[in-house]
Amino acid sequence: MNSSLKQNLGRIFALCLLGMAMAGGLFAQETTTSITDGEGTKNVKVESGEVVYVSGHDLVVKKDDGKIVHFANIPDSAKANIDGKEVGIHDLKPGMKLQRTTITTVTPRTVMTVESLTGKVWHVNPPSSLILTLDNGKNEQFTLPDDAKITVNGQLTDAWGLKKGMIVSATRVTDSPETVISQQTEVTGTPAPQAPAPNKPILFALLMSPAIPAAAPAAPAPAATPVELPATGSLLPLMGLMGLVGVGSSLALRVIRPTA
Repeated sequence: MNSSLKQNLGRIFALCLLGMAMAGGLFAQETTTSITDGEGTKNVKVESGEVVYVSGHDLVVKKDDGKIVHFANIPDSAKANIDGKEVGIHDLKPGMKLQRTTITTVTPRTVMTVESLTGKVWHVNPPSSLILTLDNGKNEQFTLPDDAKITVNGQLTDAWGLKKGMIVSATRVTDSPETVISQQTEVTGTPAPQAPAPNKPILFALLMSPAIPAAAPAAPAPAATPVELPATGSLLPLMGLMGLVGVGSSLALRVIRPTA
């Protein structure tokens, strides 16, 4: 008999007196359990962030709120769905976006345990207290309901009709409320954006002809235009100039010739 059942003594619904003899083997104990689940409640939590560092089984993620979170000793069995492909810790790269969705389900549960046991009356304290010695040699106290009926030699009786040493069989029902908490976690993400390819240098070649075109011939110089004297001009200035030259020449000769 487990400890939870001992703490919750439960109820004895029926008692049947099997014999008055002190001797005789005790019947084996049988236990059946039924579970009834109530309506559960679900809590969905979504967390997202970017991978900033990954090495071995260690992962560092920067969450959307700026908080840095370190996940240590991530097992190889942990998987994430990245663009429809299942990847492990060794496939993660810095820059990847991860989203973890955690669904927590809280379900109330009632566990009903029905025990069919046989024991020997060790002590009875009418009307509601009974101590039996079970087949494992241990004494256990039970609380009898007010309407408990006992059959003794074909006659119905109550707790007052029980005596020490009687062997009885009883059915005990115990209700134990429990709360079951389960979690389901799914990790999805997108790959890191690819860096743009660097611009490749482009070689431009200018093909030029080696022949040098001949220079264009120079335009001929314009012919000199003769200067025409105005129609009102005369030879008088020229004659005066010639006379002046003659006078100068005679004076020069006179100076040069020695005096007689």
